[in-house]
Parts: sequence; structure tokens; C-alpha cells
Amino acid sequence: MKLSFKKMYMYNKLLIALLIVASPAFAQQNSDPAGKRSWKYELRAGKAKPGFLAVKPEDVYSPGSGYGFDFNSKPQADKPFYFSVQVPEGNYRVTVTLGDKKAHSNTTIKAESRRLMLEGVKTSPGQMLRKSFIVNIKYRKINKGQEVSLKPRELTKLDWDDKLTLEFSAQTALQTIEIERVDNQITVFLAGNSTVVNQEEEPWASWGQMIPRFFKPGVAIANHAESGLSLGSFISSRRLEKILSVIKPGDYVFVEFGHNDEKEKGPNAGPYKSYTERLKLFAREVKAKRAQLVILTPTARRSFDPSGLMVNSHGDYPDAARRVASEEGLPLIDLTSLTTKMYEALGSEGSKNAFVIYPEQNLNDNTHFNPYGAYQIAKIVAQSIRDNKLSLANYLVDMPAFNSAEPDPFSSFSWPPSPKVSVIKPDGN
Repeated sequence: MKLSFKKMYMYNKLLIALLIVASPAFAQQNSDPAGKRSWKYELRAGKAKPGFLAVKPEDVYSPGSGYGFDFNSKPQADKPFYFSVQVPEGNYRVTVTLGDKKAHSNTTIKAESRRLMLEGVKTSPGQMLRKSFIVNIKYRKINKGQEVSLKPRELTKLDWDDKLTLEFSAQTALQTIEIERVDNQITVFLAGNSTVVNQEEEPWASWGQMIPRFFKPGVAIANHAESGLSLGSFISSRRLEKILSVIKPGDYVFVEFGHNDEKEKGPNAGPYKSYTERLKLFAREVKAKRAQLVILTPTARRSFDPSGLMVNSHGDYPDAARRVASEEGLPLIDLTSLTTKMYEALGSEGSKNAFVIYPEQNLNDNTHFNPYGAYQIAKIVAQSIRDNKLSLANYLVDMPAFNSAEPDPFSSFSWPPSPKVSVIKPDGN
């Protein structure tokens, strides 16, 4: 049958359109017009199964490809590696298939700036396991053309870029990665300072980057904390505004400040003045969004008296936080008291194992935690969620009750270190 020029033109145009739609790049960028996009990658040798994109060790991440191995890494038995995928802002369910036909594997997965997602998942030869977790991706842009005012050190953090990055520990046997945008998660926003922020470099750590490990899918942790911030600078850098622009009814905001608020000077500075006023501002704004604010008193600094008891270094700030929680009818997690009990249980010397105290590296920091200390405090927060009977408790992983006066032995803690290391102290003290 002979086609007219016009019909031939329309036929070719339709054929080209069909080829574009069938291409992996188009499918990746336009798989769901409503915004619920999905990405599936297969790392096993050979042809990928239907719906998956085959990934080879030489597939390096670039903005053009939108996926690949990152930071000069590739899957190796003895080294950690990174895999990144370019995604929009939102919450994502990540499902990985782990295991090897011939060998044992032991996998710990961190996301973005060292957020702990899965810990020590082991498989025997021939065993395959599928595990899922939720990763929050945030952008600095806010409605009405505003942006979060980032510190210079934040500009290169994985937490603020336009991709979802997964860090896999050595001895990982990774078969597939599936990423799906999910809009039905309860989002827990974290507002705080260096004791809460996702610390990107070893040996620094915070409870905020450990807490995702204690939640099952259904809850996303969106950590908006940053080192050196007080309630005032958190607000002035438009971080609260950013949270309020994306929060939805039923979400949570956990707020922990005090360390840097204590340094503020001025006629309205102080625990029962600006600090109290700003906590009440948080309460009003979060309540107006039909979300739940949870107040946390500041983690204690390691400070012992000669008798081996802890000394309060926060003055009246913990009391002010407790008062606001009581007056506003808000849940309270008294980290000042609970971490004080933990340090005293560990003792003056033993508590050094929870902080960045490494004399051989000239590090003697009694404020900032290492992974062991941060992990213990995350357990305190998880237990406090249960004790406060928050609805979030339904999404906690199964774990024994945790008593801050009986922390896990340091000798039993295992942490596969990330490649990025720094001796530069975080902002704040």
C-alpha cells in the first residue's frame, strides 16, 4: 500500500514518539505523570529482567545519565561503594536484594550524609534477602522563590544535592536496587544543632543520623538540623519556613536546641525569654499545620565532678524546655536527664568512648558524639517515643526496651566506617 506524503510524515512522527517513550531515559524521567516515579537497577551479570536497567561496574554517575556508581567507587569485596540516582525532592522507598550464590555477605547501608538505614544484614551462600527502608530527599528551595540559607560547609553535603546516594559497606553482595517515590509516609522533621545533624565525616556522628535505622517503612526522617545553630539562627536561615512548606497533617517535628542558644547575648537572650518564645513559635506554627511538635531537652555535655557525678552545663535551658512542653501540652523527651544517666553509668573514663575523644589525633571533644555514642542516644529517643505513646511507636523496629542507665557495652558495638574522614570540629560547642 502506497502512503501519501502527509500520512508517511504522520506515521514517522508516531514511530519516533513511540521509540522515545520506550527508551530507558524517557521511562526513568516520565514513568508517572503524577510524580510517583520509580527506578529499578540490576547489578547481576547478564541481561536484566523486565523492568530493570542493567548496571555494569563501569557505569559512573553523571547528571546526564542520572544514575551510577559514585565518588570513584565500584562494587568490591573489601571496600565500601556508592550508588547515586537523580531524583526530585520527596520520600522514597528503597528496596535492595542482597545475597550471593557462592559467598557470605554482611551489609550495612547508609544514605546521603551517613544516615544509618540497614545494619549488619547477613546472608549465607545462596541466600537472597529483600530489605526496604525510606529515604527523605530535600532541596533548599522554598515556596515563593525563597531558599534555605545554607552554611558554606553545607553546599557540598550529600544531604542538599539533587540525587539519592546510597553507601554500601564492604562485604556487600548487592543484586538489585528499586527506588519508588512514596507520598503516604509519616515524615519526622528534625530541627537541631550538631548533636542532631547528619554528620558527613568520620568520626563525628549524631543521634539524628542513627534514628532512621530504628524505623520500619511508614516513617521518613527528614533531618534539617545543622551544626552551630540556635533556635534563632534555625529560624532566620529559613529552615523552619522550609519545614512548614512541605509538612503535612499527621507529620512530626522533633526540636532539640540549647547548646548554642546559651551563647547568645542581648536584652532578650536567655532560657525564659527568647529561647522560650521561639519554642512557643514552633508550637504555634506546627500546630497550625495539624502536625505534632515534640520537644527534646539538649543532650548533656560530658562534664564530671571529682566524685564521678555529672555536672549540669546547660543552666536553666533544660528547665525552660520542660516548662514549654508542659504549658503547651506537648510530648517531652528529656535528653538532658537521660544522657546524664547514660554517661554516669559508663563512668568518667568509659564515657569517653561515646565522644570524639582521640588523643592520638589531638581530638578532645566532650560535646560531639562518635558513632557509638550517637547510636546509644538514638536508642534513647526510640525508647522515649514508646514511653510517650506516640503513634510513631507503631513503626519502630522490634527491639528490647532500652534503659539509658544500662547502655550497650562499647566492646559489642560494630560500625563499618565511611571513607570520608575529618579532624575539623563541627560548628558549636
